[in-house]
Amino acid sequence: MPVQGTPDQFVGILRDTIVALVRRDGPDLSARQLGVFLTVYLGEGPHTVRGLAASLNVSKPAITRALDRLGELDFARRKTDPQDRRSVLVQRTVKGAALLREMRTIMGEAAASSDETKEASATAQAVSNVMPAKRAG
Repeated sequence: MPVQGTPDQFVGILRDTIVALVRRDGPDLSARQLGVFLTVYLGEGPHTVRGLAASLNVSKPAITRALDRLGELDFARRKTDPQDRRSVLVQRTVKGAALLREMRTIMGEAAASSDETKEASATAQAVSNVMPAKRAG
């Protein structure tokens, strides 16, 4: 089901989501860390450092630094690929899955709030179109 809204509404939902994440207890993720995290959790795996770097169009060292932080927080872990010991696989964790659920809830609440604001604005606009204009006088 396609999501409907304007770019301004989507940016507002993103803002509300990020503010809620910053206000909650727990660590904050940088934009790069969040991008890596979401790519790992929402994309088909298995994920490798090389594959994440290519997917996000950033360097392998940048991915490694993001994964270092995600690993410290137990949101992702790295494991040597048993098929190719030169390659490192990025794995999801239970704590990371819980963060994703929390993010979905927060974003859903932000979207619902945006829908309520949109409906109130539409109602106000409809009422103003129906009300006769006051004459100066």
